[in-house]
Amino acid sequence: MPDCQQLILEISEYLLFLHFQNLKMKKLVLIVTLLISLEAISQDVVVNKLRGETSRQVKKDVDTTKWTWKRGGMFLFSLSQGSLSNWAAGGDNFSLAASSYLNYYFLYRNGRHIWDNSVDLNLGYVNTTSSGGRKNDDRMDYLSKYGYKMDTGGKWYLSALFNFRSQFFDGYNYGTKPPELSSSFLSPGYFILSTGFDYKPSEKFSLFLSPLTSRWTVLANHELSDKGLYGVSKGSHSLNEFGAFATVNYTTTLAKNIVYKGRLDLFSNYILDPQNIDLFMTNQVAFKINKYFSATYSLDLIYDDNVRLFGPNNTSPGLQTKSLIGIGFLRPLNIKKKVPTLTETNKKAS
Repeated sequence: MPDCQQLILEISEYLLFLHFQNLKMKKLVLIVTLLISLEAISQDVVVNKLRGETSRQVKKDVDTTKWTWKRGGMFLFSLSQGSLSNWAAGGDNFSLAASSYLNYYFLYRNGRHIWDNSVDLNLGYVNTTSSGGRKNDDRMDYLSKYGYKMDTGGKWYLSALFNFRSQFFDGYNYGTKPPELSSSFLSPGYFILSTGFDYKPSEKFSLFLSPLTSRWTVLANHELSDKGLYGVSKGSHSLNEFGAFATVNYTTTLAKNIVYKGRLDLFSNYILDPQNIDLFMTNQVAFKINKYFSATYSLDLIYDDNVRLFGPNNTSPGLQTKSLIGIGFLRPLNIKKKVPTLTETNKKAS
């Protein structure tokens, strides 16, 4: 009997041992399961955070300042030089080219009224041992446009436009010997006065359309006036034309540090050959290298049916093209704004 009790006691102890071992295994399994779950949750948090970082939109810095006057611009100067010595392939022993560009604008905004003004000045010079010195770029251009907002969206304006375009110095036709004077200051000078509609869906783009436009071509130089150039009668100093006018202005950032600025003017004379549309187009692409230096490319196109200086006999119109490329100093002019005072704001509200 004692042996039986001893056996029962040993069996009980063994069962208790198995029970405790089973509890330990369950705890171990539970702990492992919790660790795996926590790891999976932490991985999900990291993945979701990365997904949110990559998919979020970049916040753009938008200028929301309320201003009545705003002015600014940019200045560009580029210089290039080349020299040859005992160069078998040939070429000019020395060449020097310099070009400059200045843009300045001032803008006005007040309620339904807008007034945009822009001045563009170009001047370039090139000197080579074979051709000597001469200008390769010369332009002054002033554009002023007033608009009265017609719609609540602020995209359509009843507008009036004034444009002046000429050059600084004398220009010569080097195809003749000796070179002949072909242009000068206010010879020609173009004045455009126009009324129409201006479409401005954004600050980057504007389209001005006018069915009522008057254009004056001025020849202040007596020598050029006596030749009867640029459509002006011999001995006269001006020509007035009436027709339709359109101008497109577009500025955009093509890529990081690459900016494009373009303008296209079209004019059709109602009275004489309206199908022969005069064209004036400027294009400029600036590739910013660093804070102060930039590479630029410009392309200008002009077609004027009254400029008959081309062809075999120098009596035909033609498409005039000019392209320049260079690397130079680029300096943006500080943008300055005039914010309306509290008194002006209260008057506007009342």
